[in-house]
Amino acid sequence: MADETAKGTAAFLFEMGVMKQAKRTGWWFTGNNNPESIAEHSFRVGIIGAVLAMMEDVDPARVALMCLFHDTQETRIGDIPHVGRRYIEATPNVDVTADQVKRAHPAVRVGVQQVVEEYEANDSPEAVVAKDADKLECLVQAVEYRAQGNTLVQDWIDTSLANLKTASARELAEAAVTMSPLEWRNKYLG
Repeated sequence: MADETAKGTAAFLFEMGVMKQAKRTGWWFTGNNNPESIAEHSFRVGIIGAVLAMMEDVDPARVALMCLFHDTQETRIGDIPHVGRRYIEATPNVDVTADQVKRAHPAVRVGVQQVVEEYEANDSPEAVVAKDADKLECLVQAVEYRAQGNTLVQDWIDTSLANLKTASARELAEAAVTMSPLEWRNKYLG
């Protein structure tokens, strides 16, 4: 029979599965009724974060880990669109995370909390890259939605581009907005 720590850790894993079902709500403002899930977003943020970290010569594993956990709190508070944040006072993400892992294995509890605290503090080079990865993923997703005929995404592209901090993220963003999301299929294969 599993002890309470193992059950607490397993419960955290089940909770993270909610991210596969929960949709990113900001896209609803663009008329997109079936946007990506939080898990889909977080997966690509992790990939982008690792790539940006390599380009910026910081620790890609640490950046990818921050990216992976950056939105896990949304299993508890939902994906609050930017416009909605001015009307509510949400619990800080570090506090939500602490609650999520409070019954998990001690190493998991400490590790996850440290990753989220570093991301939220945004005072290390890795955290800056992780934040850029989040913004760049939003921009890339908007470019994909635009290519699918959604014409109301330009504000998301412009806002994401304006808030990028690293040279590598800005360079990739500029490239992304000037190409088709399927260009890789035609131009960059073999």
